[in-house]
Amino acid sequence: MTEHMPNSDPAAPTNEGPLDLLSVGDFERSDRAALRRVAGLSTELTDVTEVEYRRLRLERVVLVGVWTDGTVQEAEASLAELARLAETAGSEVLDALIQRRSRPDAATYIGSGKAHELADVVTAVGADTVICDGELSPGQLRQLEGVVKVKVIDRTALILDIFAQHARSKEGKAQVELAQLAYLLPRLRGWGEALSRQAGGRAGGGNGGVGLRGPGETKLETDRRRINKRMAKLRREIGGMDQIRDTKRGRRTANAVPSVAIAGYTNAGKSSLLNAITGAGVLVEDALFATLDPTTRRSETPDGMTYTLTDTVGFVRHLPHQLIEAFRSTLEEVADADLIVHVVDGSDPMPEQQVSAVREVLAEVVQGREQPMPPELLVVNKLDAADQLTVTRLRNLLPNAVFVSARNGTGLTALRERIAAQLPHPAVAIDLVLPYPRADLVARVHAEGEVTSEEHVEEGVRLQARIHPDLAAALDRYIANPAGA
Repeated sequence: MTEHMPNSDPAAPTNEGPLDLLSVGDFERSDRAALRRVAGLSTELTDVTEVEYRRLRLERVVLVGVWTDGTVQEAEASLAELARLAETAGSEVLDALIQRRSRPDAATYIGSGKAHELADVVTAVGADTVICDGELSPGQLRQLEGVVKVKVIDRTALILDIFAQHARSKEGKAQVELAQLAYLLPRLRGWGEALSRQAGGRAGGGNGGVGLRGPGETKLETDRRRINKRMAKLRREIGGMDQIRDTKRGRRTANAVPSVAIAGYTNAGKSSLLNAITGAGVLVEDALFATLDPTTRRSETPDGMTYTLTDTVGFVRHLPHQLIEAFRSTLEEVADADLIVHVVDGSDPMPEQQVSAVREVLAEVVQGREQPMPPELLVVNKLDAADQLTVTRLRNLLPNAVFVSARNGTGLTALRERIAAQLPHPAVAIDLVLPYPRADLVARVHAEGEVTSEEHVEEGVRLQARIHPDLAAALDRYIANPAGA
């Protein structure tokens, strides 16, 4: 049966010492096969006045995970994150179980014996859903449901459900629907082989002849055809939206406006940081995946150079591949930026894993592109809520990172200076005089370049600055002839 965890059973292994680093083969058979209970993840209400209301709108779930490698702390952190995802989706977590295995069972994810133990737990707590901490194959979902007798979903389906709840824009809804259909297509269920797949027709015709005529397409085949047709339409719609995004991006590029993309783990405080730097007023919520639609705002460096700052969708460990594909156009906002501000949650127990997860997704986005990954500026946020021991460790681990608190403003001045230092600077140095009637060109130099000196002389405004080649071409006559004659 299940064991309480951690250290609730005297026979259970402790979390200290070298035991966590041992290989799977070093565990005793009974310990490896144990289905363990992870303590502290239940969100069941103690206030009975709210119970009846919440039961009407919340699914009651049991979480289950398979611990294949790493330490017990990492395994429990993964299940704790799954609990937060379940709560974000509107579920009530009743219990959480984890099993030590060398690899997930090919049939039922946790093995047939443990599946029956899970069924007993589901019955005991009155759950109506089981959520597995991994992506299950269609066969695993079907067989596990057959044992536990309640609905079973995996981590991918849960994340897709959260995205569906939070999508607001037309593009975001289309991207989420495309990802959901890509996930659903291989998992359709129906009569399958119970109905003939041969079309009916006249005897001796091209439809198989005597004995091979049937009712035509099955319901399953019809569903697949409709899903494929819908996915093709969604891809065309998203492609049209991509053109609009590319046009806006091209306009910024033509105007030589540097772009900064804020990327990072979900709920790391990216939107809060955007608001703190630009005053954008973007929705800030202590919830996973509160931001799905990218938001771009204008900002300035301390020396007056204009740049854009874009808030993007958050990442998570094991982000579904379907979402990466569907949101590729949105994620390419990050890949096409001049600088990536990578926000890390300093209050998280394992921020290093957040950094690794984000970099894995970004590497998948830029895979196959000729353009290299933009430079990265690590920003450790939530300094006001972080444990000082964790902050000290991160300062040693990430010596080039900027430590800030978007909530109280700590470190924001240093962050602005670092962003300004890492943005691409104009390449052409100029020293010219612009006539007073060409105040529009003076304004362009200020907006698009870096002015180091400005002086009003008899002929006009003398500027010493660095500008981009496009603007230099527009100013060519004044560079050649300072008086502009």
